[in-house]
Amino acid sequence: MKLNAGIITHKIKESKDFYTQVLDFGVTFENDFYLLMHTPGHEAALSFLLPEHASQQPLFQPAFQGKGVYLTIEVEDVKSVYETIQKKGVPIKIALREEPWGDHHFAIEDPNGVGIDIVQYTAPEN
Repeated sequence: MKLNAGIITHKIKESKDFYTQVLDFGVTFENDFYLLMHTPGHEAALSFLLPEHASQQPLFQPAFQGKGVYLTIEVEDVKSVYETIQKKGVPIKIALREEPWGDHHFAIEDPNGVGIDIVQYTAPEN
């Protein structure tokens, strides 16, 4: 089974720019109403669909309202990703922190209001 999360949005161009320039995603496929992207290693996919498009069934027409969704991106070296994203001038929503359960992470937000938690999982210290 493979999961491809999708966001119905008017901000397809802004999303493409954000995910390619900030997170180094690639474009798998695009047309005038749909954009399919992949993570740098092709481990996961994320898509964007124009709202109210005539080709789509009613279930897939209403636009995302900007709340209640987050993505988690697991990385090998969260400190270097944090520094890289800071240098790109991307607003940091949650500063780099270490959690008692072992996560080292920070968060940013995409143009659609989706929170993105960038995390390096580590075993908690005893």
